[in-house]
Amino acid sequence: MDEILRIIPPQIQEKLRHLTIQEWDELQEIRLRIGRPIELIFSGHQQVLSEVIPSERDSQYVINQLGDYSIYRLEDELREGYITIAGGHRVGLAGKVNTEKGFVKAIRHISSFNIRIAREKIGVANEVVESLYEDCYRNTLLIGPPQTGKTTLLRDMARIISEGSNHLPSRKVGIIDERSEIAGSLHGVPQHQLGLRTDVMDACPKAEGMMMMIRSMSPEVLIVDEIGSKEDVKALMEAVYAGVTVISTVHGDSYDSVKHRPSLRPLFQNHVFERYIVLNEWDRSGFTRTLLNHQGQRIPLKKRCMANEMDRSTSPTVRYNVGRI
Repeated sequence: MDEILRIIPPQIQEKLRHLTIQEWDELQEIRLRIGRPIELIFSGHQQVLSEVIPSERDSQYVINQLGDYSIYRLEDELREGYITIAGGHRVGLAGKVNTEKGFVKAIRHISSFNIRIAREKIGVANEVVESLYEDCYRNTLLIGPPQTGKTTLLRDMARIISEGSNHLPSRKVGIIDERSEIAGSLHGVPQHQLGLRTDVMDACPKAEGMMMMIRSMSPEVLIVDEIGSKEDVKALMEAVYAGVTVISTVHGDSYDSVKHRPSLRPLFQNHVFERYIVLNEWDRSGFTRTLLNHQGQRIPLKKRCMANEMDRSTSPTVRYNVGRI
């Protein structure tokens, strides 16, 4: 957690250092708001730290740490509303928005910070990937509300498909990571384990990125997070028609709710996805999954076969801190 603590004002750091190891393991978000108590979001509950109230001075401290005392270094990130730091953690921002000709130019006078803690859970997608392979990897859509583990699952799926095993083939994987959440890239360098055969298009709009990745890196499996717009849907369908397997996520609480969204309707009408994985809303860890076929009918998850399996895992992750903090 050193990457996180170093951007937080010292008096707030002191309070966070009192958390137990288990609490750190369950911590999902640290929310700092000027003039209001600090809020900690854990798996299944929240906690308020009222002893220290962040001030405007504390806000400036965080900004200085994020930009290495140069706000101009953060110009692009301030326009997007979030900043990725070493370790793949993401700091969301809220405050006064400056616009120019109807477009967001930057966020100024920042009053709220949401530090979202990125966690790798190696092996969490084992059963899922087993169930998606039948002669080839199947086009798959992960469905779930926010914070149910969609991105965590997607990240591990990329790693497993890229590395393969004795009974699952290795494939070239391309990731379109528009919000830098899957790979957690810092200056283009992924901060998470994604497998030996994975390429990442970081901070690129999904629709454009999918076509760029297909043209430049010829992936066999394309992974993209949080589709929703008509442009996303059109590009995704183009990728499928080009012979690329697509695995994606979408916000929703059920198969039916997603199926009836107007922007996503073409995906269902054209039977683009052959598998659906629904993450139950009440399961905040995201570990309970329901697997559906192309018609939305429930099918069992396969158990992973461990016999005679070769360990193809990559070496422990090396974090590359190349400048910002």
